Amino acid sequence: MSESTPKTNVTAKTIKKPTIKQVVPGISEDVIAELSREINSMLSFAVFNGIIVNTDVNALIQNSNVDDLINAHNLLCKNVAPATPKSIQFTKKLNQESDGKSIFRKLPLLRNLVLLAIFFLIAYVVSGMSPEVNNDSLDKGMMENSGIPLLLNIIYLSSVAGLGVLFFLLKEVSISLKKGSLIPENSIGYLSQIILGIIAGLIMSEIISFYTKDAEQINLFNKSILALVGGFSSDAIFSILQGIIDKIKSIFITPNSTTNV
Repeated sequence: MSESTPKTNVTAKTIKKPTIKQVVPGISEDVIAELSREINSMLSFAVFNGIIVNTDVNALIQNSNVDDLINAHNLLCKNVAPATPKSIQFTKKLNQESDGKSIFRKLPLLRNLVLLAIFFLIAYVVSGMSPEVNNDSLDKGMMENSGIPLLLNIIYLSSVAGLGVLFFLLKEVSISLKKGSLIPENSIGYLSQIILGIIAGLIMSEIISFYTKDAEQINLFNKSILALVGGFSSDAIFSILQGIIDKIKSIFITPNSTTNV
């Protein structure tokens, strides 16, 4: 008796291959959605702050065409300037996360600047009370001073320059908050500006004062003013030095020496 082997019918199943999403060239949907969000955010900011908005924006928004959205975005950027969509979003986030917090807790940048201003003020008072900081020691400058008197003089002039740059930065933060142009990256730029301000104050008080004709005019008041001005206008000092370097480079580098590749 022969055993009959059962026949197995294998039904061929159609295996679906994964569909590859076609990449359509052009502006993505995420960018278009971001455009719409920024337009609404700028409109809300303009209405809340009483900023005059170009009425052409209304017709451009209603069509929802990409070209019209870009044109509406450009018009609104001009209307709300110096604020930007990024700064408006940052300011809105600060207001939403306040929850009764003080301005120093919800804005660490302002808190840090105030603490630095207090630090420089204490350093200014303490170093100024020292008998080593006087007209004679400041007249000698860094070249003829040494030891503790030199250190105290540098601390005194650096603290004056620091107060100058913080006076400028605190005013700038206040204006930026009113205009809604503050962004998170400002904290990094302000840190570098404080360092540049201290350096500029030392340059103004120690190097530029060497070129006065009468040595008796270099006193405590003049050097303090030069350090304060150097810290307050560090950007201007940098521009002046950069202009001097460019003039020197133009003497040695002529247009004919450049070769076109």
